[in-house]
Amino acid sequence: MDLTLYVLTDRQVSGRSHEEQVNQAIRGGATAIQLREKALPARVIVEIGKRIAAECRRSGVLFIVNDRADVAAACGADGVHVGQDDLPVDAARRIVGSAKIVGVSAGTVDEALRAQDEGADYLGVGSVFATSTKPDAGDAIGIGTFGRIARGARIPVVGIGGITADNAAEVIRAGAAGVAVIAAVVGERDIAAAAQRLRERIDAARDRR
Repeated sequence: MDLTLYVLTDRQVSGRSHEEQVNQAIRGGATAIQLREKALPARVIVEIGKRIAAECRRSGVLFIVNDRADVAAACGADGVHVGQDDLPVDAARRIVGSAKIVGVSAGTVDEALRAQDEGADYLGVGSVFATSTKPDAGDAIGIGTFGRIARGARIPVVGIGGITADNAAEVIRAGAAGVAVIAAVVGERDIAAAAQRLRERIDAARDRR
């Protein structure tokens, strides 16, 4: 499970199809992809997910579906990512299958520890910095709180929220297994170049850690 550069798709932010976002992000060095789509019917999301799953398998990239365990199971994704108000870990795992990955969002130490105890495979922790991409992300927790969660967890922790090529190294130094981004990659004109730049910063920070 390589979470080094975890790219979330977003049609509104990018203005491009999910498939194009994924193709370009993988070209730039993304190691994990999350299909984030809340507006389309489930049947349509499944068809999109099947195409992305095939691309990720060819490239050896992890493929996760946001929120929808049923869609993740139907399209052959590697797993699902759920928020605090979504399905609990055990319910999500029953739907996607015991061999699949279940990631959980957390914004506090208590949420992170609870998700870990419930059997989450990794945590998406944030918002680390202020972000306008996810209106429901809440206030930024800051690098200090993020670091306490990352260092205290027994499972991989990915930083999310307001992360760019300029501050990704801080998140890695704080103990992150990787960074998750939307606007910093799919919101850029050249998605592949943005992903490559961010991946280089992450790798450099990890080498120095």
